[in-house]
Amino acid sequence: MGKTKMFLMNALLLSGVSAAIRFVSVSFNAHVARKVGEECMGLFTLVASVFSLSVIIASAGANLAVVRCVSEAVARCEKEGVAPGARLKKIVRSATLYSLLFGVSTGLAVFASSGFIARELLGDERCLLSLRAFAVSLPAISLSSALSGYFTGVGKIYKNAVCTVTEEAAKILVVSAGLVFIAPRGIEYACLAIVGGGAAAQAVSLAVSFFLYITDKKRKGGTSGGFGVKNIASLALPVAVGSAARNGLITAEHLAIPRGLKSFGLTNSEALAVYGVFSGMVMPVVMFPSVVLYSFAGLLVPELAGCRAVGDRRRIARIEEKVFRSSLLFSICVAGILISFSDPLCARLYGSAEAARQMRLISVLIPIMYLDSAVDGMLKGLGEEVYCMRVNVVDSLLCLVLVFILVPSYGIDGFIMLTIISEVVNAALSVMRLLKIAPLKTDLLRWMVFPVASICAATFGVKLISDFAPLHIYLKIALAVAAYGALCFLSGAVNPTDASWAKNLIKKRQEA
Repeated sequence: MGKTKMFLMNALLLSGVSAAIRFVSVSFNAHVARKVGEECMGLFTLVASVFSLSVIIASAGANLAVVRCVSEAVARCEKEGVAPGARLKKIVRSATLYSLLFGVSTGLAVFASSGFIARELLGDERCLLSLRAFAVSLPAISLSSALSGYFTGVGKIYKNAVCTVTEEAAKILVVSAGLVFIAPRGIEYACLAIVGGGAAAQAVSLAVSFFLYITDKKRKGGTSGGFGVKNIASLALPVAVGSAARNGLITAEHLAIPRGLKSFGLTNSEALAVYGVFSGMVMPVVMFPSVVLYSFAGLLVPELAGCRAVGDRRRIARIEEKVFRSSLLFSICVAGILISFSDPLCARLYGSAEAARQMRLISVLIPIMYLDSAVDGMLKGLGEEVYCMRVNVVDSLLCLVLVFILVPSYGIDGFIMLTIISEVVNAALSVMRLLKIAPLKTDLLRWMVFPVASICAATFGVKLISDFAPLHIYLKIALAVAAYGALCFLSGAVNPTDASWAKNLIKKRQEA
C-alpha cells in the first residue's frame, strides 16, 4: 500500500475510534452536567483552566518533539535501508527523562501552591481538593504524552487508540463511583469526583502505554545514534514556552470571565452557572465532531515532517489539498446541523434553552475553527512551530484584552463575540502562512458554495418532513447528514472520482 493510502487509513482508524470515544465522552458529560448542576460545571471549568496550563508546562512540548524526532528518524532509516530500533529507543529514553523532569516538578509546584491558587486566583476555596487531585496526575500525563508521540511517529496509530479507549473507560467508571459516593457531600466533592476520575484514568493510560511500548517490534534492531535529551529539549522547549505563554493568557482570560460576568450584574453562583453552560455544555458538543479532523491534524505532523525531511513537495501538495477540502466539507455540515437542530439537541442533552441559544451563536464559527486546527497541524509538520506559537500568543493576548472590554458590557454574549473575533484572526494568519510556504489552487465553488447550499437544503428538507411526521433528534441529524452527502455528490462538491478512490482504498486495505 502506498504511503498516501496508509496515511489516510491511519487517519480513518484514529478518527473512527476518536469519534466513538468522544461521543461516549460527550454523552457522559451531559449525564454528569445534569447530575451535578450548572454551578458545579462552572467550578469545574475554573479548575480545568488551571489544569490545562499545568498540563502544558508538565508535558513541555515533549509530544511534538518526539513525533518530529521519531518520524524523521524512521524516514531517514528507510532511505538508508537500516532498522531504526536503536535510534528510536534512544529518543524515547531521552524523552522520558525530559518528561519526568517537567512532570514531577510541575506536579509538586501545583500541589504546594494549591491553597493560594484556590483562594487568590480562582476566588473559591472549594477548588482546593480538585487542584491537589490533578496535581498528582501530572507526571503520568507528561510521560503518556511522550509515549503517544512515539506511537504517532512510527505510525502505530491503533496503540494510541487503545490507550484512549482504556483511559475513557477508566474515567467513566471512577467518576461514576465518585458521583455516587462523594458528590452527595456538596459541590466541592462533586467537582473532586470529576477531576479525581480523570486523574485515575491518566494512571491507567500510562500503564497501558508503557506495556504497548515495551512490546513494540519497531524498537528492535538498528545501529546506535538518534536524538539525546538536548535534541529533545531544543525542539520541545520553544514550543513549550510558546504554549505556556498562550495558555497562561488563556487561563487569565478564563479567570477573568466570572469576574466580568459579576460586573455585568450577576451573582457569583449565577456567573458560574452561565459560564458552566458555555464551557461545560455548549463547547463539548460544538467540539465533539472536530475529533475527526483533529485526528488528521495530529497525523499531519509526522507525515509532513517525513515529506519535508526527504524533500517530497508533490506529496505535501496532495495532502494539503485533501485536508483543505475535507475540513471545509465536514465543518460546513457540522455547523449547519448544530445551527438547525440546537433546540431539540440541547433539550435532549441538558434540558437548557440557554445552551441552545449559545450553541446557535458559536456554531457559525465552526468552519473557521475546524480549518484552523487542520492548518496548524500542517504548519507544525512543515517546521513552522515558532510561527504557530507567535500567532497563538497574539490570539490569546487579544482575547484577554477583549474579556475586560466586552464581558462586563455584554455578559456571556460578549465572550462569544470575542471568541469569534479571535478565531477569525488566528485562522486568517495561519492560512496565509500555509499558502505562502505551500501554494494551493482553491475552488471556492466546490469547496464552500456547493456545501453550504447542500446543508441548507438538507436541514430544511428534514425540518419539513418532521413537521408532518415527528422524528427523534438523532434520526433528524442522521437524515440531514445523508441528504447532505447526496446533495454534495449531485452538486459536484464530491465527485465520482472521490467515491471510486475511497472504494479502491478500502479494497486495497482489506487485501493488505
